[in-house]
Amino acid sequence: MTGQAKISLSGVAKHFGPKVVLDGIDLDVAKGESVVVIGGSGTGKSVMLKCILGLLRADAGSIAVDGHEMIGISERERKAVLGKFGMLFQGAALFDSLPVWENVAFGLIRAQKMKRKAAREVAIEKLARVGLAADVADLDPAELSGGMKKRVGLARAIATEPEIIFFDEPTTGLDPIMADVINKLIVECVRDLGATTITITHDMSSVRKIADRVAMLHGGKIIWQGPRSEIDDSGSAHVDQFIHGRAEGPIRMEVGRS
Repeated sequence: MTGQAKISLSGVAKHFGPKVVLDGIDLDVAKGESVVVIGGSGTGKSVMLKCILGLLRADAGSIAVDGHEMIGISERERKAVLGKFGMLFQGAALFDSLPVWENVAFGLIRAQKMKRKAAREVAIEKLARVGLAADVADLDPAELSGGMKKRVGLARAIATEPEIIFFDEPTTGLDPIMADVINKLIVECVRDLGATTITITHDMSSVRKIADRVAMLHGGKIIWQGPRSEIDDSGSAHVDQFIHGRAEGPIRMEVGRS
């Protein structure tokens, strides 16, 4: 990587009591780069994102955004930096009490203090960008299918035209066709914005569609990272087992016995 990283993690550690979740994460993400982090359930992928966002405080290490240290900054400073971020949550995480357009415009109204009429216009524009008609704007989230909820979540993630977007399991619970639709929309929207992205996923179809670079998290550390083109020839037994979904290998899953 040449120049300053958009996001830089160095020696990031996080534990919950005696359980070590992150044990010295090192990861740099360049401006405009799409990095996908893979790894088994419970390996700390979501914890890593929460530490970057400041929703959890890392116990050690450094997290820098545009060269500015995030660990230890004030709440006011953190909120200012968060204005650079958008996020598509697992399950879309829409507010049931708000119509679709207000879900999409949430950041515009609450954080940017945009007038509701203007925010609604932006929301309808972003809904169109993800393939949803204007009449969807006044529906309640409960009236949407799973795929529609994901698209509304994506529209919300891009509504403020953020510099950085996090995608948390963007295709979980979707059929293969709708998952491909979401992957394609992510690629197009990120390209249009020129955004820097980190995605966490188990879906190898997503990895192969949206990643510039792939990193694998295991045992609290990034144990391999490289271009998407090298993932099938990584030289890592852990990566090979994960991408092929093999039960046998160095990754041991806890299985309960009756």
